[in-house]
Amino acid sequence: MATIVRDVPVDAPADRVWDAVRDVGAVHRRLIPGYVLDTRVEGDVRHLTMPGGTVIRELIVSVDDALRRLAYSAVEGFTLPLTHHHASFQVVTEDDARCRLVWTTDVLPHELADQVRLRVTRGAQVMKATLEAPVTAPWPQGPQP
Repeated sequence: MATIVRDVPVDAPADRVWDAVRDVGAVHRRLIPGYVLDTRVEGDVRHLTMPGGTVIRELIVSVDDALRRLAYSAVEGFTLPLTHHHASFQVVTEDDARCRLVWTTDVLPHELADQVRLRVTRGAQVMKATLEAPVTAPWPQGPQP
């Protein structure tokens, strides 16, 4: 299995970053706007609508507030011929104003790792910019698992 890890320094407090990550129904507003157009949650399943109209179905495996860790698995709607996908985000405090967002993704087949790595890298760039942007109003809370 190929593992891709992005350790992203974020100039924002860990509590604020975790609040955005754990808001599983607001990916399109709070993490990767434009990269994901809409998010819909039904129980433990999240549906992400992508710019081309593809809908990716993800199983939310764990939202752990104590560890500040979210784990999920894409189970349908792959735009690549993946046979397995599992990923997690963990928010790690650096100091009062900064943290790290560690995004770990496991995929099969191994041969697709480079293509997935490009997508993860671009997604991490969008997340960093979004999380570091000034917050002008409270985010509306989406459904919580």
